[in-house]
Amino acid sequence: MKIKNNIAVSDNGFVFNPGSGESFTVNPVGLVMLNMLRKGLSQSKIVATIIEEYNIDASSVERDLNDFKEMMRQYRLMQHDDE
Repeated sequence: MKIKNNIAVSDNGFVFNPGSGESFTVNPVGLVMLNMLRKGLSQSKIVATIIEEYNIDASSVERDLNDFKEMMRQYRLMQHDDE
């Protein structure tokens, strides 16, 4: 799964889905996760970066990233890699 290409993301964490007209906001860590997911980085790379930048333990980062990805799926901001 990856973030849909048409999703607009501002530098302050405002996320807009032009397909549905819905908008969302993410916190600074969520913005880092979102941008790394958009680049197609692996889960392990994202986790390592968050740990390094924010000094958060690995289990919390893994859990939060999985929760974040699930939320993105629920809001239809992600698509299968082959779409």
